[in-house]
Amino acid sequence: MGAYVVETPDGPGLVDCGPASTFGALKEGLESRGLSVRDLRHLLLTHIHLDHAGAAGLLVRENPELRVHVAEEGAFHLTFPEVLEFGAREVYGAQFDELWGEVVAVPEANIDVLDEGVAGLEPIATPGHAPHHVSFLDAEGTLYAGDAAGMRTEPERFVLPPMAPPDVDVATWHRTISELEARRPARLALTHFGLVVDPLDHLATLRDRLTDWEAAVRNGMTQQEFVDKVRAEVRALGAAPSFVEVLPLAQSYEGLKLYCEQVPA
Repeated sequence: MGAYVVETPDGPGLVDCGPASTFGALKEGLESRGLSVRDLRHLLLTHIHLDHAGAAGLLVRENPELRVHVAEEGAFHLTFPEVLEFGAREVYGAQFDELWGEVVAVPEANIDVLDEGVAGLEPIATPGHAPHHVSFLDAEGTLYAGDAAGMRTEPERFVLPPMAPPDVDVATWHRTISELEARRPARLALTHFGLVVDPLDHLATLRDRLTDWEAAVRNGMTQQEFVDKVRAEVRALGAAPSFVEVLPLAQSYEGLKLYCEQVPA
């Protein structure tokens, strides 16, 4: 995952921080820019899934003055991460600690619920991947998109929407894509992974893939057939096989299947 250092009116901020298991790499990345955790003034979270926000408590432990900005629906899970951790341990079992590391609560006093503006950036509600998902737009047109714009590693052309259960909402995600297109961002800063300089083409591809995958699942495609289909799509575009391995495709299938069962076509 990629965390982004941003300049704010009162000092450096960070968009997403990754899981606790990569905290060391995060600190090394900050040091390469002449910064430490204690130099950060703001942590802006797109959402509270562990791959984006799992290290938030560790950051505050090292920097008690850090302001953590999150949507209201996500604030509870930062102050009481046991609920999120319990659900994740059910999914990942013995792999949890290696994948995600120690989950530390963020003190309520450090949390600021997002409003119309924060640290010089505009927060935009971007649900679909998660109901509390927020993206951030800066004055130069960079959209810090979290998972709202999917996953892509330049120069690969494959755009993958991460759709783990139980929160995925395809119809809402389509509306989010339209909202982002209307903003006409100059570039997308993806947490997974890097800058995208053809944002409108990228978003159109994301829309098409969401439509295609939903139709496949609604038409009765099995989990294994879905996994095989996506891997074939990746190979057809020349993307590296490792790209799809960072996200268990079976989880995306289960997220889609649950959505299709709950929401009529």
